[in-house]
Amino acid sequence: MKYTIIGAGIGGLTTALAFEKKGIEYQIFEKAPVLNEVGAGIWLAPNALQVLESLGVLEDVVSNGNSIDRITIGEQDLSPISDSCQDFIKDIFGYTTVAIHRAALQKLLFEKIPQEKIFLNKGFESFRELESGIIEVFFDDNSKIKTNFLIAADGINSKVRDQLFPESTKRYSGQTCWRGITDLTLKEDFLHRGFELWGDKIRFGISKVSKDKVYWFAVVLSKENVQEDLSLVKEKLLKMFSEFDPLITNLIAATEIHQIIKSDIHDLKPLKKWHKNNICLIGDAAHATTPNMGQGGAQAIEGAYYLSKLIATQKDENVFESFQQKRQKKVSMVVNQSWTTGKMAHWKYGQGFRNFILKNIPKSIINKKMIALYQIEK
Repeated sequence: MKYTIIGAGIGGLTTALAFEKKGIEYQIFEKAPVLNEVGAGIWLAPNALQVLESLGVLEDVVSNGNSIDRITIGEQDLSPISDSCQDFIKDIFGYTTVAIHRAALQKLLFEKIPQEKIFLNKGFESFRELESGIIEVFFDDNSKIKTNFLIAADGINSKVRDQLFPESTKRYSGQTCWRGITDLTLKEDFLHRGFELWGDKIRFGISKVSKDKVYWFAVVLSKENVQEDLSLVKEKLLKMFSEFDPLITNLIAATEIHQIIKSDIHDLKPLKKWHKNNICLIGDAAHATTPNMGQGGAQAIEGAYYLSKLIATQKDENVFESFQQKRQKKVSMVVNQSWTTGKMAHWKYGQGFRNFILKNIPKSIINKKMIALYQIEK
């Protein structure tokens, strides 16, 4: 039985590699002619790292990324609101979070997959379900293939989902994000620390993602699809964050314009179903989340793990309903909590009260939630 995966992002490539390890017959199609360096940084929490370890790529991820041993939500002067040393996580799982450039992660996953099973420059156009249950898949170069099962890993703007569930909709968070990668030497205390700083309805995040690269993001309230002069981006951001610690403006100033990416922050309005007949959505195509919990990529990676495990133990069967039942509760929690956190970070009123509450939440409660989030079934 052959599985066809649409999309060679992190979710699609991890699914392909998981299938490869389980001996599941598959092929993967990607619209891009080459896998260019895209995106910026990504955090891989221990739930994702456990999957990547099972796939034999953890060592490569660690050597290409940077461990995050302390996670801080702070005020604009770097003073902490909530501070979590991750030693207890390392004691349980064997590692903490790894921050890595998305392109580096995508590249190392891509290189682990037999190249004869990856087809680039093949943009998905549509599918047709035959009476036999076989699916015809049509591409933008007028070619087509037949497959037993279709896995949509084509992201929040999934064309497969648009055809399968045309009523599905994205939700705009009311926030716009700029992401950047730059060369800057951080102080020793910041080398293995992830920061998110909350100012007056704006926030800024920092983490080192490799030996010589620092990833940052800046988030503000904004209308959707606002056009701006790219040549003035740095000037705009420097003015916006002028009251933050000088580290923030130094990071912005040190970043080349072409290394700054702007995107409005969306998630996917939760779907009741991720599958229909022999077609299933995975990762952002099924449950795109805002990035506020650092779990978007991790949940796609988890999905690949559970889907491959179910298929391997129930060969030639449609496991998509079992897959959704296994994953939906956790994914829904991530989507909802991430949405709420993003809103709270940009409160116009009650910022002092919010910070007081965050400072005084017992560490035992925070730690318990982290541990539950990072657990996966072996």
